[in-house]
Amino acid sequence: MTTRRRTGEDVRDSTITFEDSQRTENSRIEENSDMKGDEWNIAILFFLYVLQGIPLGLSSAIPMYLQNRGVSYKQQAQFSFVHWPFSVKLLWAPVVDSVFSARFGRRKSWLIPAQYLIGLFMIFLSSKVEDWLGRDESNIHAPNINTLTFFFFCLNFLAATQDIAVDGWALTMLQRRNVGHASTCNSVGQTAGYFLGYVLFVGLESAEFCNTYLRSEPMETGIVTLPGFLYFWGIIFLLSTTLVALFKRECSATERLIEAESDLGVAQTYYLLWNITKLPSIRTTALILLTSKIGFSACDAVTSLKMIDAGFPKEKLALMAVPLVPLQIVLPLAISKYTVGSRPMNIYISAFPYRILFGIIAAALVWITPYVIQNGNIPWYYYIAIIGIYSLHQVTLYCMFVAVMAFFARISDPAVGGTYMTLLNTLSNLGGNWPGTLALWMVDGLTFKTCSANSLKNNTCTTTEDTEDCLKAGGTCSTWMDGYYVETALCTLIGWLWLQWGRRKINELQAKDHREWQVVRRREAS
Repeated sequence: MTTRRRTGEDVRDSTITFEDSQRTENSRIEENSDMKGDEWNIAILFFLYVLQGIPLGLSSAIPMYLQNRGVSYKQQAQFSFVHWPFSVKLLWAPVVDSVFSARFGRRKSWLIPAQYLIGLFMIFLSSKVEDWLGRDESNIHAPNINTLTFFFFCLNFLAATQDIAVDGWALTMLQRRNVGHASTCNSVGQTAGYFLGYVLFVGLESAEFCNTYLRSEPMETGIVTLPGFLYFWGIIFLLSTTLVALFKRECSATERLIEAESDLGVAQTYYLLWNITKLPSIRTTALILLTSKIGFSACDAVTSLKMIDAGFPKEKLALMAVPLVPLQIVLPLAISKYTVGSRPMNIYISAFPYRILFGIIAAALVWITPYVIQNGNIPWYYYIAIIGIYSLHQVTLYCMFVAVMAFFARISDPAVGGTYMTLLNTLSNLGGNWPGTLALWMVDGLTFKTCSANSLKNNTCTTTEDTEDCLKAGGTCSTWMDGYYVETALCTLIGWLWLQWGRRKINELQAKDHREWQVVRRREAS
């Protein structure tokens, strides 16, 4: 393996030189995007991002199966750590960018091993996952949460590493005039992969869905199984990775020139990140990003699982996302025109109270669900209500997302824009993950139950043993205070208090001069 190194403090001068060369090149090339000659490269990028989305989708499907197998919310919180690699990939991204085999290719040095390992992991999981999940919903044995969490965390760690490699390769694989298509390949490809691994899989695995919509004769199982799905995609990963390794070269003159100009060593990159975090404006921004989503955490992390508890079928819940796909495509385009200019976060602040309100609406929806669904039948008006509520929720979510992305683009120091944006995105993603994990962890602790058996009035059904004792005595564990509703109330209060502080801080940040965000010193004009 090769490690690029430069010495001491020359990171500033080297990044300035690269940025100056980029400006010169960009000013020289004024032609519009023309995909001629890049069609095959765009197709490869799109496919690589699709593959990246498959493990993400599967990781989102597993909690729904766990919820039907009697796991606690603390166990769901433990499994939620599998989503963290994409939020903390900045920790090892400099290594992926700087350590490589020059002969094999800078990006292929990491892409090929990562994808081979993903394929092997999936094939291995296909033979074990049913045992670790518990064979069926009758709980023949309890799910092995520790093992599931470990292997799916490793799967997403590899997918995040693949993402780092593909993101870097996209900038050199495409011709300069077509680099803008890389972000489209990323967003559309990863979304498509997530859809395949989550929505499509949950639907095709459901016997009820397949019997209703896809079969003329009912059967007891769906069209696909989780082991079969994992095995199929494991083979796809192995085959496609082999083809990329053999037939896709990474050694064009353009790529070598760009890599030589833009390279920073591992130590330099970490040093640069440290300098960025020392900026007072970045520290305030980090505090905002890491705390702003606390008010939404109960709604975002717990509601879907509570809907399943309330009797809403998991496959129908997953398929609710299908009619919203066009909305999710159009919304960023529609909102982006309101986030241009010097104050893109105004729309973020405006959408914040409505996002808080949807936490209360979601809790009300969970509460009425058992009364609406009778004998498994879901009224048509309930479907319409859920789609309408979820659509409005998506509007607030995308308003905040597009606004914060526009803010990142505005404040990032262009001399080190890639590293700067990656740091900000990492903080934003982490700010959503840790409150969600905490919200799942706290549900059980805030839930209070009592045993209906006269001989066990003091039994609060807190542990599995308490629950078993209650059942043996002929009683049932009745919930008189659900932790989800307690969390919703707490999150609503915290979110409202945060808004009073956050609105003022965000306005202060938007008023700052652009020089307060710069980490690289500009050379004085001669």
